[in-house]
Amino acid sequence: MGYRWSTALGATVALALGVLGCAIPQVQPQAGPACSSTALPTLDPQTFTFGTDRPAYPPWYIGDDPTNGAGFEAAVAYAVAERLGYAREHVRWVRIPFNTAMAPGPKPFDADLSQFSITDQRREIVDFSAPYYDVAQAVVALRDSPAAAATSQRDLRPLRIGAQVGTTSSEAARSLDATEPVLVYDTNLEAKRALVDGRIHAMVLDLPSASTVVSELSDGVIVGQLPAVAQPAEQLGIVLDKDSPLTRCVSEAVEGLRADGVLDDLERRWLSAGERARVLG
Repeated sequence: MGYRWSTALGATVALALGVLGCAIPQVQPQAGPACSSTALPTLDPQTFTFGTDRPAYPPWYIGDDPTNGAGFEAAVAYAVAERLGYAREHVRWVRIPFNTAMAPGPKPFDADLSQFSITDQRREIVDFSAPYYDVAQAVVALRDSPAAAATSQRDLRPLRIGAQVGTTSSEAARSLDATEPVLVYDTNLEAKRALVDGRIHAMVLDLPSASTVVSELSDGVIVGQLPAVAQPAEQLGIVLDKDSPLTRCVSEAVEGLRADGVLDDLERRWLSAGERARVLG
């Protein structure tokens, strides 16, 4: 996954700042001794370093500024940190491209939230936390595009489809078995530009991000969502270095946030705009 666009951000930022005071529910630190800020072997002692892509887009991050805690993944990150005993001032962020974060080798972060879908292939080179969000892939088009009238996957097959390279969105696009190869772009911002310029008829990306793209386009529509291509359902997880000593503690923090209802609260707050679209059979 990966979500890259920039227009209409001012209104989103203003809205986020208006609710920022209640953006993150109160989370009580509940880590055991081995999972506390004083014991975890983080890159910097008693500091937790999160990574994310640049730019980082809504609704996952607001204003391309993860430090403000606004947006679903920013809020999840601070909630995880707080549960592990890290005060806000002991959390720092680094920016790293999506594909670089997924590459083998040591990471410049303790954990990264950039809409990484959990797959067995990726597990061979990185660790994932327990999942924090279930993903649906959606198709976005312009109203005057032939893709806008599609009611099934078959209707999309003669058309040019785009997606971000290296993502499960590009895999979902390829599952359409389109006549032409899927066109891939380094970012969703580039795919969006290709859509506006008419170089592609439609783009595939996750449903919350699709809602944001449509809100930024004067004539954009969500054509529908694609059925899951794998079971169990596609899920997002926090990425850590392979065999990281932090993985268990981060997973326990995520599972605790789910059990306490914090993840549901954050999802309603930040992703409610991603209403369920019809499934393209």
